[in-house]
Amino acid sequence: MTIRQGIKTSSPSLTTFLPAKINPPQIRNTTPLHPLPMAIRTYQTLLKKPTFQLSPTPLPFQSHHHPKTTCAQYIASRPRDPTFEKLMEDYKNLLKVISIQDLILSSPHLSIPLHFLSRLSQKLHLNRGAPSFIRKYPHIFTLFYNPSKSQPFIKLTQTATLISTQESAAADSSKSAAVHRLVRLLSMSAAKSLPLRAIFKVWRELGLPDDFEDSVISQNPNIFSLSDAHEPNTHLLKLVPKCPNYNFVFVPVVENWRGKQCDGDFMGEDSEIRFSFKQGYPPGMRLSKDFRVRVKEWQRLAYLGPYEEIGEGRRNKGGKKAVEKRAVGIVHEFLSLTVEKMVEVEKISHFRKWFGIDLNIRDLFLDHPGIFYLSTKGKRHTVFLREAYERGCLIEPNPIYDARRRLLDLVILGRRNGAVGNLQLGGIGGRDGDELQEEDED
Repeated sequence: MTIRQGIKTSSPSLTTFLPAKINPPQIRNTTPLHPLPMAIRTYQTLLKKPTFQLSPTPLPFQSHHHPKTTCAQYIASRPRDPTFEKLMEDYKNLLKVISIQDLILSSPHLSIPLHFLSRLSQKLHLNRGAPSFIRKYPHIFTLFYNPSKSQPFIKLTQTATLISTQESAAADSSKSAAVHRLVRLLSMSAAKSLPLRAIFKVWRELGLPDDFEDSVISQNPNIFSLSDAHEPNTHLLKLVPKCPNYNFVFVPVVENWRGKQCDGDFMGEDSEIRFSFKQGYPPGMRLSKDFRVRVKEWQRLAYLGPYEEIGEGRRNKGGKKAVEKRAVGIVHEFLSLTVEKMVEVEKISHFRKWFGIDLNIRDLFLDHPGIFYLSTKGKRHTVFLREAYERGCLIEPNPIYDARRRLLDLVILGRRNGAVGNLQLGGIGGRDGDELQEEDED
C-alpha cells in the first residue's frame, strides 16, 4: 500500500494517517508521512498572498536601478517662489468667487437660493459649505431672506456688481484687441484653425466678451468662419483665406525684449540674444556651474518661431532640443496673449495637438523654471509667465486685469473694512462676529 492510499482524512488521530500494516511504535524520528496535503495547503496559502509579498530577493548579478522619478515627485521637488505661491493662495478663492458670481449674474433675478449653492458645494470645492463661504466675503456677497420663497437667497453687493460691470465694459471696449489676439492664436496653428470648445475654455483668459461668439466671431465674417468638425457637436474656428493677415507672419512678443537687450544693435547669426528668452529664477534656487552652461547653450540654440510654418524638410532639423525650444516659444506666445499672463495647464493642453506640440506641457514648464512658474495651489496647476510679473503684480496692466485685481482685493480683504482702488468700503452691520468664523479654503 502506498502512502497516499493509506491517508484518511475522516479521523484527526495520527494512527489513521498511517498504513495499516505499520504499527505506530515502529516509526520514530521519520519525516511526516503526509507531505502532499501540507504542500497543497502551503501552495494555496502562497497564492492567496498579494504579489508584493512574493517579490524575490535580487540576485548578486542583478543591477540595482533607482526608480524613475514620477510626475508627482517631479512637481513636488520644484523650487518654490513665495511671491507666486502667495498670489495663488488668494487667487484660488477668487476662482470660487467668480464661479458663484457667474451663477448669480446668469440668474434672471440676479440672485440664487442658498440651498441651490449648497448642492454645488462639492463641485465648487467649498469645503466648509456654502453658508460659511458666503459669510467669509461680505464685501462681495449679500445673504438675505426672500419672504415670497420662504428661503435665504444670495446676491452680489453693490461694490461687486460695480466691479463686474467695469470688467464687462473693459472687455466690450477692447473688442478690436480681442480680434487681434484671436487672429494671432489661430495663426500659430498649422491649419489656421482651432476647435471652438478650446476657445471657450480660455475665453476669460483671452479677455473676450462673454458673448464673443456673436459679438466677435459673427461680427467679423471677413476674418473668422465656423465649420463643422469631424467630431460630433464640435465646430472649428478658422481664419478666412481672404483675411489680410492669413499669410502674415507675426512677430513674437519675445522679440520686444530681445530688441531692448540689443539696444538697437544688429542681432547677427552669432548673437547670444537672437534666440534667447528672459530668465528669472525663484529666490534661493541653486544654479550650479553645469546648469548655467546648459542654459547658455540652450539660449543660443536656433529654433522656428511660433508663427513660422514647420515643413517636412525642417521638422527634423535641429533635433529634439530645437523641437522643445519651439514648444517653449509657442507656450510663451500663448501666455503673452492672455490678459493676466497666466493660464491653467489643463486648459492650454487642449491646444497642444493643434500647435504641433508633441511634448508633455507640464514637464515643459518644470524644465524651464527661469521662464515659467508652475503653481499647484487650489487643486489645479497654473502656469505664470515670470517676466510679466513683479512682486505679484503685472508689470504692464490692462483695464480687464485692473477690474479683476479689484475683485481679488475684495477677496483678500475678507471681513475687514478698507478701500479697494478708488472704492471706499464701509463697515459691515448686522453681523455676529462669533458666528462668522475664519476658515481656510483649500
